[in-house]
Amino acid sequence: MTSTHAFWLAGREATGDDSFDVTSPWDGRLVAAVSIPTDTQVEEAVAAAHAVVEEFAATPAHVRAAALDHVSRRLAERTEEIAQLISAENGKPVKWARGEVGRAVSVFRFAAEEARRFNGGEAQRLDTDGGGVGRLALTRRFPKGVVLGIAPFNFPLNLCAHKVAPAIAVGAPIILKPAPATPLSGLVLGELLAETELPAGSWSVLPVANDKMPALVQDDRLPVISFTGSDKVGYAIMDSVPRKHCTLELGGNGAAVVLADWAREEDLDWAATRIATFSNYQGGQSCISVQRVIADAAVYDRLLPKIVAAVEAQVTGDPSDSATDVGPLVSEAAAVRVESWVDEAVQAGAKLLTGGKRDGASYAPTVLTELPADTTLACEEVFGPVLTVQKVDGEAEAFAAVNSSKYGLQAGVFTHDVQTAFRAHRALEVGGVIIGDVPSYRADQMPYGGAKASGVGREGVRYAMDDYTYERVLVLTGLAL
Repeated sequence: MTSTHAFWLAGREATGDDSFDVTSPWDGRLVAAVSIPTDTQVEEAVAAAHAVVEEFAATPAHVRAAALDHVSRRLAERTEEIAQLISAENGKPVKWARGEVGRAVSVFRFAAEEARRFNGGEAQRLDTDGGGVGRLALTRRFPKGVVLGIAPFNFPLNLCAHKVAPAIAVGAPIILKPAPATPLSGLVLGELLAETELPAGSWSVLPVANDKMPALVQDDRLPVISFTGSDKVGYAIMDSVPRKHCTLELGGNGAAVVLADWAREEDLDWAATRIATFSNYQGGQSCISVQRVIADAAVYDRLLPKIVAAVEAQVTGDPSDSATDVGPLVSEAAAVRVESWVDEAVQAGAKLLTGGKRDGASYAPTVLTELPADTTLACEEVFGPVLTVQKVDGEAEAFAAVNSSKYGLQAGVFTHDVQTAFRAHRALEVGGVIIGDVPSYRADQMPYGGAKASGVGREGVRYAMDDYTYERVLVLTGLAL
């Protein structure tokens, strides 16, 4: 019989009066039962976080850094165990789950490093004007208050890490709400944080149901909200709390542009392999997976069959098998939605070149061309293993096609020309431009976020630390400068 997992309330294990089951998207087996916090327990966590704001902000940097280093080391020690857990609750192939654990190891390590050097202060002499003689300004950053971190299911460990690690690094208490479908990875972070000496109340991990979130979102004791998920939910959160600070990472429909100078056979082979891999990794359930390929007419006819062959070479099946590239989606309902969007596109005139079949929660890697611009698949984020390929004539038309989307998270541009790279950086309305590769590349220390409907603010450890804090100026008077 599966035991019920406790949650983490103000740094200690706790259980509620009820629980819910976490099941495998692959075979439906019970992975774990997870205890649900009561309303009283949620209030206790919020009150404890609010009460510890000043104490945690004043905690020495070496204490916070040591805690972050500890979590990084423990994640590394338990990599295989945690990867198997991610795969079980999420359906992610274990090869990708291992990579996710490795990234979380780095996130906590980066946060430990940043905690040691963050907020050292910037001095500014003010005697550049007569009224400032004898005065010096010292600017430091201080936490805005408790962070409410709301994480999604697709990277159930690493995106929790991106909420928690920067908050601890700056001394901001955090209440982490993992996704209901994948709470176990977030609870593991709680287990590791409990091994540290961080003050009680400085963190909680609460697997709260989604319908309980409006009250938490609107609680004045939680002035910072960091949310990763759909644009509909993200902007609804922002609209409901217009005076709070919100960091929203809301996804996209990532484009990979292949320009005319990317014309050698080895170039096209590389592009096709990268496109096929990163349109299907995580089952396509990544905000920066390749959803659109925009290929110059000069290379389109040679590139398209290479992409189809590379997609068909993806190994689908049991996510616990290390050979599997593509596992199921997070639920059968998610796969049914993807199926409906592809069917709508085909009925509207799109050409299906491969895939297009669903089996329970699994959807076959799929490639389409000639996609009508007004279809759901053309306009929205599919969040599934589906790829469309479009022919364009020249760089300007390619960049215009990228910008035609309401989203703007990242874009990839396959070109060898450095001038083209800089033109792409200027022209593309996205948060990140990746040259010579797909839009799916993310280094966890770099700024990450989007433009337009892809959200506001930036993640990436140092950049999230800036988001969680504000500048406070100290002016010293009567100094002999």
